[in-house]
Amino acid sequence: METTTALKKAGGEGRHEKEGSDGSTGSSSNDNNNRNNSGGHKHRHSRSISYGGDERGIFEYFGWVYHIGVNSIGHEYCHLRFLFIKGKYVEMYKRDPHENPGIRPIRKGVIGPTLMVELGRRPVNNGDLYVIQFYNRLDESKKGEIACSTVGEARKWMEAFDHAKQQAEYELSTGGSTRNKLYMEADIDLEGHRPRVRRYAHGLKKLIRIGQGPEMLLRQTSNLGGNGTSDGYFEGEFGDAIEAHEWKCVRTINGVRIFEDVADSKSGKGALVKAVALVDASADTVFEVILNLDRHKRYEWDMLTGDLELIDSYDGHYDVVHGTYDPKYLTRWQSKRDFVFSRQWFRGQDGAYTILQFPAVHKKQPPRSGYRRTTINPSTWEIRSLNAPMGSNTAKCLVTQMLEIHSAGWCRWKKNSCSKFEKTIPYALLSQVAGLKEYIGANPSLKWESSTIVQSKLSDVSISSGEFEDVELQDEFYDAIAGDSSSSSEDEDSEGGAGKERKIKLKNVSWAISSLALKRASAPDANKELDPSVPPVHIDASQFNGSLHKGKDEADTNCWTSPSGRGFMIRGKTYLKDNAKVMGADPLLKLIAVDWFKVDIATDKIALHPRCLVQSDAGKKLPFILVINLEVPAKPNYSLVLYYAAERPVNKNSLLGKFVDGTDMFRDARFKLIPSIVEGYWMVKRAVGTKACLLGKAVTCKYFRQDNFLEIDVDIGSSSVARSVIGLVLGYVTSLVVDLAILIEAKEEAELPEYILGTVRLNRVRLESAIPLEF
Repeated sequence: METTTALKKAGGEGRHEKEGSDGSTGSSSNDNNNRNNSGGHKHRHSRSISYGGDERGIFEYFGWVYHIGVNSIGHEYCHLRFLFIKGKYVEMYKRDPHENPGIRPIRKGVIGPTLMVELGRRPVNNGDLYVIQFYNRLDESKKGEIACSTVGEARKWMEAFDHAKQQAEYELSTGGSTRNKLYMEADIDLEGHRPRVRRYAHGLKKLIRIGQGPEMLLRQTSNLGGNGTSDGYFEGEFGDAIEAHEWKCVRTINGVRIFEDVADSKSGKGALVKAVALVDASADTVFEVILNLDRHKRYEWDMLTGDLELIDSYDGHYDVVHGTYDPKYLTRWQSKRDFVFSRQWFRGQDGAYTILQFPAVHKKQPPRSGYRRTTINPSTWEIRSLNAPMGSNTAKCLVTQMLEIHSAGWCRWKKNSCSKFEKTIPYALLSQVAGLKEYIGANPSLKWESSTIVQSKLSDVSISSGEFEDVELQDEFYDAIAGDSSSSSEDEDSEGGAGKERKIKLKNVSWAISSLALKRASAPDANKELDPSVPPVHIDASQFNGSLHKGKDEADTNCWTSPSGRGFMIRGKTYLKDNAKVMGADPLLKLIAVDWFKVDIATDKIALHPRCLVQSDAGKKLPFILVINLEVPAKPNYSLVLYYAAERPVNKNSLLGKFVDGTDMFRDARFKLIPSIVEGYWMVKRAVGTKACLLGKAVTCKYFRQDNFLEIDVDIGSSSVARSVIGLVLGYVTSLVVDLAILIEAKEEAELPEYILGTVRLNRVRLESAIPLEF
């Protein structure tokens, strides 16, 4: 993919060069056209931010990354590049500009508020790299990729881009320039929040270096895989929906606790068990160790799946591996075994990792001669960082492996000290956690973090903020890296400017950018979210009929109901002080209908369709309707449309009022969904989880405000992680009972406690029952 309009060369002149198939570069004569096509005026100075007259610090990030892309003739390249992020601006160099003053960037751009970032993992140049994928949520043709050798570095770069995005949002919200105002949807009153921003911004002048340099990066890559209640009952401490597992510890082996879900075992469907251990390492480190296929390393902790080889990889979040093992380590006088299983993984917004492992069949790997094909039990890994004690720099995480056991030997083993169960595959899987804990404990180098913080000495920095142009928001960073292999417009060694003395003024990124859109108000009582001066209207549910019918009782299927909010945990009044969550109450809005549509392509603005109940006479008489359109990627595509009605108009001064009539930026930062699989296959439950998700930060959300309704179009297919999870859910959808809660996240004390905006329960929905919808 060659980009011609996104890249503005430093100084605005020179030749745009293309990379050949061998990685070499040659000049192009299209440089004048490229500059002309960039469009717009150029600002000579970047805008500074100050709070209360005092200048604060903008975060700056810099380090070595891999720039990945496809050149003009279709060849993939992977080049080592130095990346520099300052505020919302980003530059890419061939060499470190701190060691080579005066060099010009080979790529340059602006990170805008519509940037979306995803983390993937895939083989590149005979090694596994963690790939950061960029795209514009309003124009997915604008995209690009960089990569790191470790997931820890990739995570820090993602945080850096998130800070840069916040900087862009802040400048957009304050009308940083005349041109930026053209992209604002509405003016935002910030006066009530300046003191809070000042507290967040105080003392944040920092330069953060990510990575130790190209030699360390290359060395690391060369070693990649080539050769509210207790844990015993509910998982509310880590989730926002109540799960009725009843975990009982039945054994403790080498510091690892073995649990059984006694509530599930009473059903007679087999035992759901898990092994849990506290590991002295970061979640990133443990995640890398589990995914690493290097047999020499796996031999040190994994007695069952040590011999693994990669068969195929998809989307950076899904791969298929083939393995072998010699059963003599488990039982005697059996032939060698081989197996194939898939691994799906994703990282939650809270930083926790989940890995799903399923038995699989792959055409590239038929049963091997001399081996007997066997099946490995489905299992999951969950890796969650724990807060270190005050004054401690030691990273710790909780590692959980969960699997389902059908063997009758499990019951005998948990009661007796010895049994044949210790020679089985399930026991070998449960023992992986103990092996992992001991392996990491015996290798202190695994606890070493590759990222360091550089002293914030202003004289050490050789890049001036005045060197940046205030590039148009369309020229965003993923445009700058999505094209062919980049090189400077002229020989970098001959570039001038090295002798110029440069200074830098650090400004600060707002940590609470989404809260800037609100004035301080009284505590958000749910009853005050609607206008109390207007008498309520009677909502007759019989007047509204969607294509999916409302359930009559719990035995009814392919239907919906509206449960209370008591199955969800939401932020309480004291959340900002103690992180305490409380049980939700009844939802504010009433769910009046659900449509289940089948469409050829993802469809927005579904409320304008003549068949939509919003366009009916009864719908037009309602004070307010919130329409949630969940666009489900599949073949064909589906749309699950939820209609929530209010009995009064929305109070414009309430949190809901500011959400309904606010900017997309504010809505993205507040629109939250809590999922819960009430009934269904346990692997699907682990994949979906129970943690609240800010949908606008995870997938593309579009908002359509008109008349008496607000429609939110949630494009689940815009995220490869979400596509992977929804694909798993659709495979089991006819056996699932799914609860969803929708709310607006409270970030200020005046907005607490939170309240449930709406709920829905989907009971064993059938795909074939979807009604075709044509425009």
